[in-house]
Amino acid sequence: MPLTHGFSIIEKRNAPEVGGTITHFKHKKSGAELLSICNNDENKVFGISFRTPPADSTGIAHIMEHSVLCGSEKYPTKEPFVELLKCSLKTFLNAFTYPDKTCYPVASQNIKDFYNLIDVYLDAVFHPRITPEILQQEGWHYELENKEAPLEYKGVVYNEMKGVYSSADSLLSEYAHQSLFPGHTYGNDSGGHPDAIPHLTYDAFKAFHEKYYHPSNGRIFFYGDDNEEKRLEYLDCILRSFDAIEVSSEVPLMEKNSAGFPLLVQKAYVVTDAQKEASKSHISCNWLLEDVLDVEKSIELSLLSHILTGIDASPLRKALNDSGLGEDVFGGLETELRQLYYSVGLKGVKEADLPKVEELIFTTLKKLADNGIDTKSVDSALNTLEFRLREQNSGRFPRGISVMLRSLTHWLYDGSPINILCFEKPLDAVKRKIAENPHFFEEIIQNNLLNNNHRTTLHLLPDSELAKKEDEQLKSKLQEVKEKMCEDEIETTIRNAKRLKELQEAPDKPEDIAKIPVLSVSDMVKEATTIAQREVSIQNIPTYLHEQPTNGIAYWSVGFSLKSLPQELLAFLSLYAESLTALGTTEEDFVSFSQRISSKTGGVSCAFMQSEHATEEKSIHWLFLKGKVMHAKREELCTLFTDILTKVNFNNPERLRQLLLEEKAQMESSLIPSGHAIADQRLRSSFSRSAAVSEITGGLEYLFFLRKLVEKGEEGIQELQEKFQQIHTLLTKQSEALFSLTAEKKEIEQSLPLLKPLAKSLSQEKRAEEAWSFPFTHASEGVIIPSQVQYVAKGASLYDGGYRYHGSAQVILKYLNTTYLWEKVRVQGGAYGGFCRFNRRTGVFSFLSYRDPNLEKTVQIYDNAATFLKENLPSQEEIEKNIIGTIGEIDSYLLPDAKGATALSRKLIGVTDEERQKTRNEVLATTQKDFKTFASALECVAEKGRIVALGSQEAFKKAESTKGFPSLSFIQAL
Repeated sequence: MPLTHGFSIIEKRNAPEVGGTITHFKHKKSGAELLSICNNDENKVFGISFRTPPADSTGIAHIMEHSVLCGSEKYPTKEPFVELLKCSLKTFLNAFTYPDKTCYPVASQNIKDFYNLIDVYLDAVFHPRITPEILQQEGWHYELENKEAPLEYKGVVYNEMKGVYSSADSLLSEYAHQSLFPGHTYGNDSGGHPDAIPHLTYDAFKAFHEKYYHPSNGRIFFYGDDNEEKRLEYLDCILRSFDAIEVSSEVPLMEKNSAGFPLLVQKAYVVTDAQKEASKSHISCNWLLEDVLDVEKSIELSLLSHILTGIDASPLRKALNDSGLGEDVFGGLETELRQLYYSVGLKGVKEADLPKVEELIFTTLKKLADNGIDTKSVDSALNTLEFRLREQNSGRFPRGISVMLRSLTHWLYDGSPINILCFEKPLDAVKRKIAENPHFFEEIIQNNLLNNNHRTTLHLLPDSELAKKEDEQLKSKLQEVKEKMCEDEIETTIRNAKRLKELQEAPDKPEDIAKIPVLSVSDMVKEATTIAQREVSIQNIPTYLHEQPTNGIAYWSVGFSLKSLPQELLAFLSLYAESLTALGTTEEDFVSFSQRISSKTGGVSCAFMQSEHATEEKSIHWLFLKGKVMHAKREELCTLFTDILTKVNFNNPERLRQLLLEEKAQMESSLIPSGHAIADQRLRSSFSRSAAVSEITGGLEYLFFLRKLVEKGEEGIQELQEKFQQIHTLLTKQSEALFSLTAEKKEIEQSLPLLKPLAKSLSQEKRAEEAWSFPFTHASEGVIIPSQVQYVAKGASLYDGGYRYHGSAQVILKYLNTTYLWEKVRVQGGAYGGFCRFNRRTGVFSFLSYRDPNLEKTVQIYDNAATFLKENLPSQEEIEKNIIGTIGEIDSYLLPDAKGATALSRKLIGVTDEERQKTRNEVLATTQKDFKTFASALECVAEKGRIVALGSQEAFKKAESTKGFPSLSFIQAL
């Protein structure tokens, strides 16, 4: 077969599913494989992935993912990754570690920038400078300040995984996964277990890279509207220096039904002393299934997963909810590993009831296998899966990366990367099987679940002594290590920690920084991008139309202003919004109604929009009922909207109880993985009405409100019914409403007449706006959670100190995030993340950290930020780099539905194209003078800023004993 730039074609196919052609290549000299997708997507994607199955739980693959981005042969700066964050127009720049692969994707709409990113990433993975110090920084090292100080572990991944192992949800997923694969690579934690990470040696670390990071073990991916021949030519110049080798990295199939199964696994998770009485257990039942390379089997099992637990009306999910044995159902089909597996379980279960949950799961499955599955459930699953495959809606995540990850589910295991992307043929085959066999899914349940002995049951039990026990064991272990050190070893440990800090603080050589490929400000588009929006009136309701290439899908929204609601109803809003589509109607129970939604549409849901107005002294609060549908079923969606708004049935106490418990459980589950967002939201609620409402409807205040409702029992459910009806009556008025439609022009014109009867169904009553008043507090707070790491926020209003918004603030934030906070909080402090945010509408500036081993030290770093800015004014060249990165964020890529939503949001908040252009001009014209002005404004955060931190009681006690640390009001969250 002839070669093109060293590549031969393995397979080529036209694929409407990805909007273009797919070609699978192999590079003859290096052995690398390439999947090249050519279409008209301007958001171009590149990725290189390696098969990296770990042999233990030291986190070697995860730490390697971090480390290769810390400088390379061609780009020897300490953090070329961070330099790119500053000065790239990237729409994506990151890396992922999976149980058996490591992926390095980038994306950009700018072709020059795109290849700059690729060049840095390819040199990073093939020629990294993974020194012992980089392993110490990103993985782990001993920290010893002096001879008398206690020995500690430090490292970014070490602290990241301490955060992971503090989350019950993370443990539930990880332990369930590992339980099915004893003795297999999947039985290890590729992210790293905190106890195992310190066993990783530098020799093993180096050997891991040498073994797996070779083109012969690589899968290279291109996607988008760039030239394919240039892709091949470019790659050949890099790959031709490698010779093909055999890399032993295969991921074997786990032998099914081997000895030891079925298996009961019991594990513990941390709870605080204050919560031990209220804490409950979690249970997960797990089955090992088929080889992922069987595309039809994968589709069949994906459909079964949706049938069983995909929506609240699904029979297995409903049985678990109706049982009253727990608070929240979870589970689904895992499709990204060598073998599929299915999990289903229940959170918030009394330990004595765990066997009852397992028995209920198997009883329900047997009933379904014996008595049959409702055809509506099958239709619902088919429509949902097909809609998702055709829509390919990845939100702000580039579509190309989703396509890459999907291809790897086969390609990584030496299957065809094209077959899995071309879903039409296997999907049609599955549809035929379903049509020909009325017992199709009943047989799958019998064969794959009921008759499958390769299964496990996981009990995750609360333990209020576990944190103390683990902490004591760690201290004892480190004390023992220190006691065994001789004098020279102690001195060496102190010197190594000091040397690492010196290396971290040492600036890169200017000539090395200059090697990073960058764009110039002159390459930037000077004009702000705009989104076309047309406004018409339907029955006096403002209707906003967005003509976009949506590939046959229409995105509908009905919005309702919340300003007519009395303040005491605000706390009920989020649960009300969840209930609108989950209760059914006066004519149709929630099971049938949910099936109708899933079988006729791509989904119906609710969302909030809350903000301060751009130019007026008022806040903006809207609730949106949103739906998406194929054009042929537009009337079905309109009917569904009408039924929800005019016939919703709040008279269903048992269903409301289920929704309340689910909402509470989900809020509790979010505290640890999203601690930084919870802290920031709590912090900002002190400064603006919109943020206060967000806290009441989705923050800690909301969680406390839900708990009180649960404690009230039947009285709480009755209260929900009354308040929901009151909210519904007050909201669903023409005077409070708007419509929004995003679709192709023809579809918009055909849909407009359908909005008239929907508009007429709304009340014509008018009601004045309510006056809301919030008792803002500026007291600093410590939120107690059972976590081994902290989430630390500190902030204040810069406007209170006299600062007025200027577009340069966005550039300054970019600079702070990629220099001072990255270096001090993450690199030197060992936190997984450190960053800052500024809300131009409210003037609130906040510092944040994520999975942070420190508390008082981090606050001190925040307090020194203004001094850093004053004493380290960036050069004009450095400013221009950050200008470029800021423009990249401003011009972030949006899918068609997101463009419609963005245009509407701008209209409601009062953001004009003129204002956006003014801000863009200010960004492009940023100077050192702007940095000085902002530094002075930032001083008020140190002087008057409010602290909100999530962490353990022990961490707070230690912080409060530190001289100068402010006193905190404590809140018990978990």
